[in-house]
Amino acid sequence: MNIALMNERIVIQKNEVTVDGIGNHTNTWADYYSCHATVSGSSESAQKESAGQTVDDSIVSFTVRFCIKVAGVDVTGFRVIFHDEIYDIMAVDPMNYKKKCMKLRCRKVRR
Repeated sequence: MNIALMNERIVIQKNEVTVDGIGNHTNTWADYYSCHATVSGSSESAQKESAGQTVDDSIVSFTVRFCIKVAGVDVTGFRVIFHDEIYDIMAVDPMNYKKKCMKLRCRKVRR
C-alpha cells in the first residue's frame, strides 16, 4: 500500500434516526469518519440512457487505511461524500483480511 497515493479527502456518512422536539422520527445522514483515500475507477463519467434522459452512472473505488471505524462500514447504512458528490457503497472489500486497507466500491447517486 502506497500512502503517497492517498491524496484525496473523503467523508463517510452514517444513516441515523433522529428525534425532534415533538417526537417525530426522521432519517438523517451524519458524518461518521473522515480520512484520506486513493480514488480509482472510471476516470470519465459513464453515461447511459435511462427513461429518455442521459444520466451519469460512474463507479468509483475508494481505498482507505484500515481502522476500527472503517471496519464497521457496511453497504446498508453508509455512504461516501467526495468532492461534494454523493456515492452509495455497493461493496466493501477487506483486501484479503490483512487489516491494512479497505476498498469501498461505490456508485454515484443520481439527483
